[in-house]
Amino acid sequence: MKSARYVQQEKDASGKTPRNAEIRCTLCPRTCLIQNGRFGACKVRGNKNNTMLLPYYGHITALAMDPIEKKPLYHFRPGTQILSLGFSGCNFTCPYCQNWHISQNADAPGRTMKPGEIAALALREIPETPAIAYTYSEPLVHTEFLLDCMALARRQGIANVLVTNGCVNTEAARELLSLTDAANIDLKCFSRESYRKILGGNLDTVLDFIRCACTMGVHTEITTLVVPQFNDSEKELDSIAQFIASLDPLIPWHLSAYHPDYRWNALPTDPQVLFQTAARGRAVLNHVYTGNIRCDANDTLCPACNTALIRRRGYTVDTTGLAPPAPEEKCYRCGICGESVRIFM
Repeated sequence: MKSARYVQQEKDASGKTPRNAEIRCTLCPRTCLIQNGRFGACKVRGNKNNTMLLPYYGHITALAMDPIEKKPLYHFRPGTQILSLGFSGCNFTCPYCQNWHISQNADAPGRTMKPGEIAALALREIPETPAIAYTYSEPLVHTEFLLDCMALARRQGIANVLVTNGCVNTEAARELLSLTDAANIDLKCFSRESYRKILGGNLDTVLDFIRCACTMGVHTEITTLVVPQFNDSEKELDSIAQFIASLDPLIPWHLSAYHPDYRWNALPTDPQVLFQTAARGRAVLNHVYTGNIRCDANDTLCPACNTALIRRRGYTVDTTGLAPPAPEEKCYRCGICGESVRIFM
């Protein structure tokens, strides 16, 4: 087991640490007070004899080669593959979670892998554009493992991608993002109350994580799973679009369709809600995409002449609308620099 970093020991009135004391996890805004022999809300950070240990360090519940578009990332290395790692546990309790089998179950089956094994696998399987995605369930509750793995990957020229709810405190956020090349961050709704009462999270912490990613130069894309009876009002979705636009209108926004799962039984997202939301979003954002539905509107277009720079049909991607040389990708038709759409090849 690996010792944790984001923890403080509780003291008694005399300033001493009592036997069988509780410890406080300082990784995320939950700041769980954990009794000896117990775990925090994320189910993977525990107290053993006044020391926080991480028995799930390197416990990988899912391992796959994915199209990078599946993360989803549409403007970072389009058309390439990425090694995707899944974990167990989560500091959220989303009742509609689409990956609840691993996010809400610390004992999900898997295998233990060392950072060196993961880096070697990425280099072997994707030698030209090696990349690792920390994804599927919430990776940030395994921050200590991420820092070890991401630092090694960075030294070996492997890109690091975070797919995350973005709900960790500032110190951890900055450490992680300093090693991150690209991130897709879930912005699940725009209500502090819903984040707190329904998800067990903190909206302001997530917004700060997104701001931090942008200011630190991390390629950032945002995903919102549109869930009926939770966040599908025009006011709420338009508020998300306005927030993203206030940071940078070039940030891609992915609107994803929900299906009934875990403890949420509302009907699946109406595709028309996604299309209408996307249309309104494009009034303030350059790139809004829809996912988990049949759709032919996910091409990336040249802002000058409307030519398709990147065509997407499912996970089949055609980037021939971009003219080399990199990194100044240009539209073949009009020659406008790809900087106006910010695509990282």
